[in-house]
This record gives sequence, structure tokens and C-alpha cells, in this order.
Amino acid sequence: SAGNIAELDAIAACVIGGTSLAGGIGSVAGAVMGAFIMASLDNGMSMMDVPTFWQYIVKGAILLLAVWMDSATKRRA
Repeated sequence: SAGNIAELDAIAACVIGGTSLAGGIGSVAGAVMGAFIMASLDNGMSMMDVPTFWQYIVKGAILLLAVWMDSATKRRA
């Protein structure tokens, strides 16, 4: 169970970094920046003793927000 939710973190890091889920080109720097954001979020919530259940909900909400922002940006272009 060590890598139980690693997929969510990896996908969220890439999407936050600017890679589109609809297909597109991302950058390594963006993916690394997204990984730093997700790691900081995870570390901060763990230090605040946020229950794991709520950590998953917060990460999922951030992923949905990033996908929604990407989708809204693509529609305007």
C-alpha cells in the first residue's frame, strides 16, 4: 500500500505543471514545479495532522480545479 495513491499525485503534478489531459505538450520544468507543489501540499497537510481521507479529497479537488482551468483556457483560445 506504499504507492496506493501515487498515480493521483503524479497526474496532478503534471496537470498542475501545465500538461493537458486532452493531449498536448508539457515541459519538464512544469512537471517538476507541479511535483514540488503536490509534495509541499502533502507535507503541509501531514504536519497539520489532516486525516488521510481529507488529504485525498483536497488533492482530488486541486486536480479537478487544474483540469477545469486547462479546459477553460483551451475553449477561449
